[in-house]
Amino acid sequence: MSPFRAGAPLTDHWEHFRFEVADGVATITFDRPDRLNALTFEVYADLRDLLTEMPHRSDVEAVVITGAGKGFCSGGDVDEIIGRLLAMDARDLLDFTRMTGAVVRAMRECPIPIVAGVNGTAAGAGAVIALAADLRIVADTASFHFLFTRVGLSGGDMGSAYLLPRVVGAGRATEILMFGDPVDAATAERIGLANRVVPVDEVGPAAAAMAARLAAGPTFAHRATKSLLTRELDMDLAGSIELEAVTQALLMTTADHAEFHAAYTEGRQPDWRGR
Repeated sequence: MSPFRAGAPLTDHWEHFRFEVADGVATITFDRPDRLNALTFEVYADLRDLLTEMPHRSDVEAVVITGAGKGFCSGGDVDEIIGRLLAMDARDLLDFTRMTGAVVRAMRECPIPIVAGVNGTAAGAGAVIALAADLRIVADTASFHFLFTRVGLSGGDMGSAYLLPRVVGAGRATEILMFGDPVDAATAERIGLANRVVPVDEVGPAAAAMAARLAAGPTFAHRATKSLLTRELDMDLAGSIELEAVTQALLMTTADHAEFHAAYTEGRQPDWRGR
C-alpha cells in the first residue's frame, strides 16, 4: 500500500456483496443466489468503488471473485436493471454503461492479481467480469454466455471486444460475441478462457489456493508482472522491451530479489516481503 493517503478511511463493509480478507487474500462473493447472483445498480457501484480502493489496502495481495450458490453471476438483473434502463434517456444510459465499464477498467488497472472462481453460470456482465480477471478457475459444470447480441445489443460491452480477442484470439472472439452461444467449461479450457477446470465443489478451494500462492509469493514482482501484461497490450515491441528493461532494473534493486539470492546461497526457501 502506498503510504501517501488522504484522510478518508478505507471501507470495510460493503452492503451489496460479501467481502472478507484473510491471510492477504480478499474474497468478493456475489450473494444473491436466488437470482443466480444477478447484478443490480448498487452491486456495480460497490464493486467499482471497492476495486478502486483495493490498491490502497495494506492487507490484500490477491483477490478472489466468486458467487454464492449455483451461479457465478448471471449478469444484469432483468427486473432491477434492464426494465429500468428502458425508461432512461441517453444521458442516464451513458452514465450506466460508463459505470459498468469502470468495473472492468478497475479490475485491469488494479495491480493486485485477481482470480475468478467461476462456480456456475457466468452470463452477460458476469462473463465479462470473469474475463477481466487475471486467472479463471472454472467448474466443469459452468459455462460462459456473452449473450449481448441475443438481447439486441452490441456484442462488445464492458470491454469484452477488447479483452476476449486477446485471450482466445480474434476468430473465436468474433464467433462468441456475434452469436452469443454458450461456451462450456471444456471448450473454455481448450481455447484459453479457463486456466483450470475442476469439479464444482473444488472451485472455491482451488481459487483460494491459487490466490494464497500469489499472496505468499514475491508480491511486488507479481504486481509488476500484471502491470506489464496490461500496459503492453497496446505497445509495440520496442516500447515493450524498454518498459520491461526499466521494470526489471527496478526489481533488481528490491529486497525480494536480494532475498532470493540469500535463500539460494543458504539452501532455504525465500522469505518474501513484497519489497
